[in-house]
Amino acid sequence: MKQNTIVLLIALFSLGLSAQQFTHQDTLRGSITPERAWWDLNYYHLNIEVRPDQKFISGSNLIRYKVLDAQKVLQIDLQPPLKISKVIQDGKNLEVNSMGNAHFITLKKKQIKGEYNEIVVYYSGHPKEAENAPWDGGFSWDTDNNGKHFVATSCQGLGASAWWPNKDHMYDEVDSMAISVKVPKGLIDVSNGRLRNVDKETNTFHWFVANPINNYGVNVNIGDYVHFGEKYQGEKGILDMDYYVLRDNLNKAKEQFKQAPMTLKAFEYWFGPYPFYEDSYKLVEVPYLGMEHQSSVTYGNHYQNGYLGGDLSASGWGLQFDYILIHESGHEWFANNITYKDIADMWIHESFTCYSENLYLDYHFGTNAAEEYVIGLRRNIRNNIPIIGPYGVNQEGSGDMYYKGANMLHTIRQLVNDDEKWRKVLRGLNRDFYHQTVTSAQIENYLIDQTGIELSPIFDEYLRTTMIPSLEYTITDSTLKYRYTNVVDGFKMPIRIYIDGQEHWLTPNPEWQTKTFKGNLSTFKVDRNFYVEVLKNRP
Repeated sequence: MKQNTIVLLIALFSLGLSAQQFTHQDTLRGSITPERAWWDLNYYHLNIEVRPDQKFISGSNLIRYKVLDAQKVLQIDLQPPLKISKVIQDGKNLEVNSMGNAHFITLKKKQIKGEYNEIVVYYSGHPKEAENAPWDGGFSWDTDNNGKHFVATSCQGLGASAWWPNKDHMYDEVDSMAISVKVPKGLIDVSNGRLRNVDKETNTFHWFVANPINNYGVNVNIGDYVHFGEKYQGEKGILDMDYYVLRDNLNKAKEQFKQAPMTLKAFEYWFGPYPFYEDSYKLVEVPYLGMEHQSSVTYGNHYQNGYLGGDLSASGWGLQFDYILIHESGHEWFANNITYKDIADMWIHESFTCYSENLYLDYHFGTNAAEEYVIGLRRNIRNNIPIIGPYGVNQEGSGDMYYKGANMLHTIRQLVNDDEKWRKVLRGLNRDFYHQTVTSAQIENYLIDQTGIELSPIFDEYLRTTMIPSLEYTITDSTLKYRYTNVVDGFKMPIRIYIDGQEHWLTPNPEWQTKTFKGNLSTFKVDRNFYVEVLKNRP
């Protein structure tokens, strides 16, 4: 996909969002309904058969939960055309009342606070087929160059309930999970976590995830895979790194995936230990571009650097790394370790992960390379709708959460003005919110507390409006007159300037201020690392 196409897609998405009217189904999908709130997920066992010839799946999901408040009706989500055939608890069939994608199950067993119970949901059908994965989501049914089935799932936004029954809201992650997938002979399934065993008679692959996992992070990948791997000496010890690629691409993968341990080295430096040592790290080739499936990162960038061979920043630095490998691996920290409760706060995933590309360059190529890259990404920013979307209706905000969000974080790094402190803040995020679902307010308040900087107006400016601060200034002899415009109330972000190459700091606000300098004011320059618009001679 070419760079201008990416920008166009973001613009079209944003236009559609601004005109969208939300429905009761959106609320059932996107809010913590009473039928969700009273029980806490503990364990899933997803046990399915995938029949690529028929584009058909069938099976069951065992759902173990803890009772938080004794109720009788429980909500499970599954999207048509898939259908629930029955739900069982303690051997008894339960009544299911369906309302679109939401299915309300009336329990017969008395629910006692603090106890753990299980239900098993049986289902089957032809799941939604992805037309433009991973953006629209569903099953991708494809074949490799040898005519063998090549199948994968992706479902962020659309929801995991597009292909399996679950509690499809991000606020409640399951504590652990088993995934059993039966596939045709001659094919391999790769899912999340570690492979426990393979039933050779039925060709069923049994995987186990030891860590909490979000719904859309669960995946199925089926193909004529070959496997290779390595051991990585990381901050928490030896990490198993496993790679599953199509047979014909083995040699290319062995060369391209040399960037995987480089990625972990950079991200463990900046963010702290890889969050899922118990479940290993995997790269899995898929028939679409890629996705951040937890411990089973999917890859479809055709073994080349850049974004499908292009540089999103136009700086040249975007061709120094494989965008999908680095970006989707960065999501292991921001998306899979720290996960939004509501997709409206998706910036927590995408802003930090887009920014991680910059930090990868910083670690391996130096700070100047990182600066040129992240500044170059500004060319893709639209500033048409806010980054944070509407809450409670399963709706994300602007695609600017990538490039604008990354530049907001890069700007905050300048305000901290101490890279070791900034690194400790980023590592602290992944330590203090380890394996948690969070809100934007939690992340914002943490950054404010740990940096010691009043960042609230900065977050409001960049996340909740489409405005970009304008630094207006005029020069008369040795006097600089300056102010901010196009800002929210209380915005007075310090900014670094240079005169005769010497560093100075200003603290503008919406009122005109003046400051006298020794030196040649014609050399006045605002540090490019601050994401602001600079307007000269506007008294």
